[in-house]
Amino acid sequence: MATTQWTLDPTHSELQFKVKHLMITTVTGSLKSFSSELTSEGDDFSNSSISFKGDIDSIDTGNKDRDNHLKSADFFDAEKFPTIEFTSTAVEKDGDDYIVKGDLTVKGNTKPIKLTAEFGGIATDPWGNTKAGFTLSGKINRAEFGLTWNAALETGGVMVSEDVRILGELQFVKQA
Repeated sequence: MATTQWTLDPTHSELQFKVKHLMITTVTGSLKSFSSELTSEGDDFSNSSISFKGDIDSIDTGNKDRDNHLKSADFFDAEKFPTIEFTSTAVEKDGDDYIVKGDLTVKGNTKPIKLTAEFGGIATDPWGNTKAGFTLSGKINRAEFGLTWNAALETGGVMVSEDVRILGELQFVKQA
């Protein structure tokens, strides 16, 4: 079967992260600038490969001060480490969906992670482009990637959870 290349459609894709703040509410942020490439055997995404690169300077939580703090050396250190990168090591079919295993690199630290990709299907847009859609989800521990800044609360607990939920809506365009 022929190898098929797919490129992320950034205008129909989004990538978010969610972190507990004060351990009572969740703050949502997103990367506004990222790219991804997917290689499959035809339209079958089993055993495919995927790579991702996200621009740290594009972090947006809706609060400029918080965004600047996240970009600082306390967190991502965007000046030294301008991107987050992911390269898959395995993609396995799980019912109608896929389990994506790979290496995530954040702030110079590379660790294996596992994500779930819910397959939304394949469709052709009005301009004749073949598109594939996925809803991505997973969870990582930010401390494992060197994102260890925190503050203890007088009432106990910490300001920012170590658990980070990752959520994505990704649409890929089949390349001719």
